[in-house]
Amino acid sequence: MTKTIVGLLLILTFPSFMNSSFKDEQLKHSRVKQAYIEKEKVILDILSENSIDINMLVVYIRAFESEKIIELWAKNKSDKEYRLIKEYDICQTSGALGPKRKEGDLQIPEGFYHINHFNPHSNFYLSLGLNYPNKSDRILGEKGNLGGAIYIHGDCVTIDCLPITNDKIMELNLFCLESKNNGQDKIPVTIFPAKLTHNKFEELKTEFNADNCIVALWSDLKKGFDIFNESKCPPTIVFLANGKHDVKQ
Repeated sequence: MTKTIVGLLLILTFPSFMNSSFKDEQLKHSRVKQAYIEKEKVILDILSENSIDINMLVVYIRAFESEKIIELWAKNKSDKEYRLIKEYDICQTSGALGPKRKEGDLQIPEGFYHINHFNPHSNFYLSLGLNYPNKSDRILGEKGNLGGAIYIHGDCVTIDCLPITNDKIMELNLFCLESKNNGQDKIPVTIFPAKLTHNKFEELKTEFNADNCIVALWSDLKKGFDIFNESKCPPTIVFLANGKHDVKQ
């Protein structure tokens, strides 16, 4: 039997397998199923209030350490601008302001990231993994000891992650799951030390003036903060060979 005929028989015999979506795969897990039972109407109502079709949903996440807030921004694929649709309290933090540079430093990463893992079996109910260490972290961090496994997750305990309680991670997880299922392969997540208004940025520069590396990162984050606030579109980020970023509209 030729490979073509075998392939055709597989498609005819297992059409549901061949057409299985990311959402279908996630719904095989009990916690994701429960999240839809408890939160599907909630997210549909929020999207409806913002004139966003769940089948056209794309999202962007901003996290602010000082304010202990995660912002969820969203739009339809066809829209130009994102709109703020929900805020979640970060219920616990660790470390001090400044980027994560090695395993065990208790620091929450700061910089430009994206979600690269949906974990339906998390020790913290559900979790959304970030691509730490990113290219900048690998250049500027402690070589061979960067650590990893950084998540936005449930519960309310943390060592260098962003917990928002089980109730809220169910909701945020579904927004991100629906967006990924719509084809948004990399959901951007920007983690800031604080809301980088002019006054706050100047205050941080004064406080950390002895650490040029941290101030340089915050300068790049400030550019991204301003671009998004003005345009409501995430900036384009190019990682440079020195660990800095080219941040542009």
